[in-house]
Amino acid sequence: MGAYILRRVLLIIPTLIGIMLINFTLTQFVPGGPIEQIAAQMQGEGDVLANLSGSGAEVGGSEEMYKGAYGLPPEFIAKLEKEFGFDKPAHERFLMMMGNYLRFDFGESWFYGRDVIDLVIEKLPVSITLGLWSTLLGYLISIPLGIRKAVRDGSRFDNWTSGIIVMGYAIPAFLFAVLLIVLFAGGTYWKIFPLRGLTSDVSVWSELSLWGKILDYMWHAALPVIAMSISAFATLTLLTKNSFLDQISKQYAMTARAKGLTERGVLYGHVFRNAMLIVIAGFPATFLGAFFGSSILIENIFSLDGLGLLGFEATVKRDYPLIFGTLYVFGLLSLVIGILTDLTYVLVDPRIDFEKRDG
Repeated sequence: MGAYILRRVLLIIPTLIGIMLINFTLTQFVPGGPIEQIAAQMQGEGDVLANLSGSGAEVGGSEEMYKGAYGLPPEFIAKLEKEFGFDKPAHERFLMMMGNYLRFDFGESWFYGRDVIDLVIEKLPVSITLGLWSTLLGYLISIPLGIRKAVRDGSRFDNWTSGIIVMGYAIPAFLFAVLLIVLFAGGTYWKIFPLRGLTSDVSVWSELSLWGKILDYMWHAALPVIAMSISAFATLTLLTKNSFLDQISKQYAMTARAKGLTERGVLYGHVFRNAMLIVIAGFPATFLGAFFGSSILIENIFSLDGLGLLGFEATVKRDYPLIFGTLYVFGLLSLVIGILTDLTYVLVDPRIDFEKRDG
């Protein structure tokens, strides 16, 4: 197992470099870079970026492509290029960036004026809590439902719950979030839950007791967590059902029934621990999917100050240090969690040997 882990760890570096290289290359052809953003703000022309997008201007491309568009002195444009590092060739900028990132030096945000790592650490708790609660809620619903569907396979209950699961799988999380707002956040029908934020205003929050703060947080987090849970709900339910169906028909389960055990005794005394191995071992990957998959849109819809909202704002402003810094952190986390997922499989089922499988 040690050799397998070492190989996976060594693969992190080239994989991460490949991810960064692809995204860095793509940004070189995206119009409306930071220089254009600043120039447009100085000119006060809100439609300049739209005109640039239509003209095909490139980030870090020919100077004449945006100098004349703003009527700014060429010396000022050259100063901006030097400040943002666009006076250097693209390959040199990429090598410098990766050299800094390998030392976990992500630089300073161009538009926030703060260290990228400080911004990430500040916004991380909001996204982690949303991902964690949505994953736990998905497990709490999906596991009992999946077991019941396996026990009653082919019944009317199994058929109509399968219809709900298919609908849940087909509906995007952001669309479900809009539906929840329309129904329960004062959009059209009932105003039961707040529309934005994870807590009440500071003046109200500071006067609440500990129990009151917990209830206030749960009240605000209810709709975002439910919206994010739908992405994992369908997959987990079907995974649980199929895992239990596979184990119920195994020889050891038939032997337990022949010895006189009740169906409930066979299910929870023998089948449960074997069928749950794959479900439990997939927890890190499920959390990662909830954390990265829906956070950007959900945080924007509910105005939650997390990494998703930060990443969206950085993309709109073309804040490249913040974009690439968060991408590097996310990519590294996803690769590490992939290794942890494999280790979890081995932990819950020692019979799994990745080294023999690779051989």
